[in-house]
Amino acid sequence: MTAEVLKYTREQVEALEIAPGTESEQLEGWIPELADEAELRQALEKAFGYRGDVTLTLKNGERIEAFIFDRRTGATLGDSWVHYFAPNAPEKRKVSYAEIARLEFTGKDRAAGKHWEDWVKKFNEKKAAGEKNIGLLPDVLD
Repeated sequence: MTAEVLKYTREQVEALEIAPGTESEQLEGWIPELADEAELRQALEKAFGYRGDVTLTLKNGERIEAFIFDRRTGATLGDSWVHYFAPNAPEKRKVSYAEIARLEFTGKDRAAGKHWEDWVKKFNEKKAAGEKNIGLLPDVLD
């Protein structure tokens, strides 16, 4: 058995290495209609992936500004919950899906417009302009 040597052009290799990106939804400011269980589950799944705060209004009228960092989905809304941080509470909290009446994407989306390709382009522009002390540092949050 002989090994077959494959030769690729640079363009072919680069085409294989670059995976297509995904478009992120613009959720900032969105207030989903939660007409049924499926819509509530879908909206809370998006809230989990959102990199900003949301406001939850519970069925008892309480409003909670929160950053959702975890969720567990069960067979029923009562068995499903979100874990969140609230600015006015030092500890993690959780609330059942069954208690949520309204969801609003009220906080700034911290990941909006933060794409790797954009960062690399900005880095290369600074480097080409002769800037010094540039490195792999995160952007400053507002």
